[in-house]
Amino acid sequence: MKLNLALAQLNTVLGDPAKNLEKHLALIEQARDGGADLIIFPELSLTGYMLQDLVPTVALHPDTSDPIFNQLLEASRSIDVMVGFVEEDLRNRFFIASAYLSDGKVQHVHHKVYLPTYGLFDEGRFFAAGDGVRAFNTRFGRVGMLICEDFWHASLPYLLWLDGADIFLFASASPGRGLPTETSNGHPGKLASARWVDDINRAYAGFFTSFVVHTNRVGYEDGLNFWGGASVFNPDGEPVVQGPQHVETLVHAELDLNHLHRTRVRLPLLRDEKVSLVEKEITRINQKSRYQSES
Repeated sequence: MKLNLALAQLNTVLGDPAKNLEKHLALIEQARDGGADLIIFPELSLTGYMLQDLVPTVALHPDTSDPIFNQLLEASRSIDVMVGFVEEDLRNRFFIASAYLSDGKVQHVHHKVYLPTYGLFDEGRFFAAGDGVRAFNTRFGRVGMLICEDFWHASLPYLLWLDGADIFLFASASPGRGLPTETSNGHPGKLASARWVDDINRAYAGFFTSFVVHTNRVGYEDGLNFWGGASVFNPDGEPVVQGPQHVETLVHAELDLNHLHRTRVRLPLLRDEKVSLVEKEITRINQKSRYQSES
């Protein structure tokens, strides 16, 4: 079975979901016309990243009662869509969220668990943290979604793997940091932050014998530069596609889902994983930590 992906390296307009919706709908149409089965948008693709006090004004509800989502859900009848937004819950908490839409329905919503609040990041001041991670079924198999810092913590991809995810969909609004490498032709290469993200995504693909798909935004916002560089790695940890840096574009990739079978026959890491051992040792470590904090 083949899965055709479109990865949107989008330059969002800060604080303007309606304007960003226009871009989303145009790219969804372009991806569908190009034969894609699924289009993946970056973190906070409908709102922009440096929202701060704008958070309550751009929050959305992922259902047909919301005029933005109503149009996205209608568009998802012909192509699956993963989109980034701010969600407000019934008790007026705000989450960085990604939603997976298919056939006019919301299949799953993930709330970002790890909110960086250090250095140039300030998410913990404005957002509530998610408290769970789940894989879910799609017409292409079982999938897991994570948002930026979520996949910088190995525990969450590991949990998705144990929960049955064969395809990891990672979305980020990752600013460029560090110095670029120098390529053989003397032109600047990847930024240090881009190299690091590629390295961990390649490692996850190989460790978990799964597909890892990553989409990052582009453009400038409040002095931050977002580098793009969408990528896909196969279950052997090999690159399938690598998007350009600093360019707003749609990156296409074809996944051969039979690759999962071939790799796992050769390398049965999932079969041999000792989940009960992990559970036992985590319980022991938690008990030890509680004892130390109480003493």
